[in-house]
Amino acid sequence: MTFPRPAAVVVLAAGEGTRMRSATPKVLHTLAGRSMLGHALATARALDPGRVVVVVRHGREAVAAHVAEVDPQALLADQDDIPGTGRAVQVAMSALDAAAQGAEGVGLFRTEFVFLDHDEAPGLDEQVAAYRQVLAAFPGRKVVVRTLDAGADKPLPFLAGDAEANPALGVRGLRTSVAHPEVLDDQLTAIARAAAAESATVWVMAPMVATVDEAQDFVAACARHGLDTAGVMVEVPSAALLAGPILAHASFASIGTNDLTQYTMAADRVLGAVAHLSYAWQPAVLQLVAATCRGGAQQGRPVGVCGEAAAVPALAVVLIGLGVTSLSMTPRALPDVAAVLAATPLDECRRLATLALAASTATDAQEVVRAGLPVLAELGL
Repeated sequence: MTFPRPAAVVVLAAGEGTRMRSATPKVLHTLAGRSMLGHALATARALDPGRVVVVVRHGREAVAAHVAEVDPQALLADQDDIPGTGRAVQVAMSALDAAAQGAEGVGLFRTEFVFLDHDEAPGLDEQVAAYRQVLAAFPGRKVVVRTLDAGADKPLPFLAGDAEANPALGVRGLRTSVAHPEVLDDQLTAIARAAAAESATVWVMAPMVATVDEAQDFVAACARHGLDTAGVMVEVPSAALLAGPILAHASFASIGTNDLTQYTMAADRVLGAVAHLSYAWQPAVLQLVAATCRGGAQQGRPVGVCGEAAAVPALAVVLIGLGVTSLSMTPRALPDVAAVLAATPLDECRRLATLALAASTATDAQEVVRAGLPVLAELGL
C-alpha cells in the first residue's frame, strides 16, 4: 500500500510492554501503557481522520476495535510504505515472525538454517519443504531469498576445503559454488519449485559477489531455473565500486553493511580490539553505500540494506538520503525507524546524507546527523 504523508502515525507494540507513539512530521507524544491507546488515537483523529496510519507490531487483535474507529483502510502492520519520506521505503523482517505480525515482505531470508547440522547437503524435498513454509506465509508478497552463505564463521562439513588462515577472506558465500556447483544448482532448483508451489513473489540473491563475472554467472544460473529476479549482496568494496556494471546484469542489490564495514575497514567484526573501526557511520563505508546507490540509479535497479545499520534510526535517514530504497531490520527496531522516517522529508534525508558524507570521522558524521534530527530527542532515542 502507498499512503500520502499522514497527519499522524500511531505505532503500537503490545508485545513489548505496549509502547506507542503518535507522530506527525513532528512527534506529538511518547506514550506508554495500553490505557493510553485511546488518547493517542483521539489525538490522531483530531488532526485529520483521513490521514492517520496505524502500525501494529504485536497484539493486532487486542487493538483491532480501536483501529477500526480510525480507518480500517489505514491499518498497516510493519508496513511496506513508510509515509512521510516521499518514496516507498520497504521494511521487511525475519520471515515467520514477520508474517505473524502482518509484515509486507521478507528483505532477507537466510537459508543457512536448512543446511546446518547436516554432514551432507540436504536433499531437494527437504529444501523445498523448508522454503515453502516461509513462502506460504507471504502470499502475493515479496520474499528475498539469499542463497547459502557458508564458510568463514559458518563452516559446513560437505563444503569443507583446505584449511584457511583467514576464512573471512576465503571460500565463503557464492565462492563455494566453484568447487561444489551441485550445491548451488540443487538449491536453485528447490527455490524454484517452492516458488512455483506458492504465490509469494520470490527474489533470489547471492552473497559475497565481488566481480561482474560472478554476478553475470549467478544471474544466468537463476535464469536457467526460471528465477528471473536475481540480485547480489554488496558486502565487499569491489562490488560497491562496480555496482553499475554489476547491476547491468543483476535485478537488484542488497547492501550487507556488517560485512561491508568489516572489509572496508579491514577490521574483523568479531574482534573486540578493532571494534572502534566496525562502525557503519565510517565515512568510507557511507561513500561505498553512495557508490552502490549511484550504480543502482544508473541502471534503474533498487538497492536495499539488510545490515544492522538499517535498524539505527539516524543512520536509516542517511541511507534513505543516499538513495537506498529498502531497509530490512528486526521487528523490535521498526517502530523507532518508522517514526523517525515519517518525521523526516526526503529532501532533509538527502541534506543530512550529504553532511554525513562530508564528515572526516565516524563520530563527526553521527553528530552532525543527530544534530539535524530533533525528532530523536522527542522520541528519547
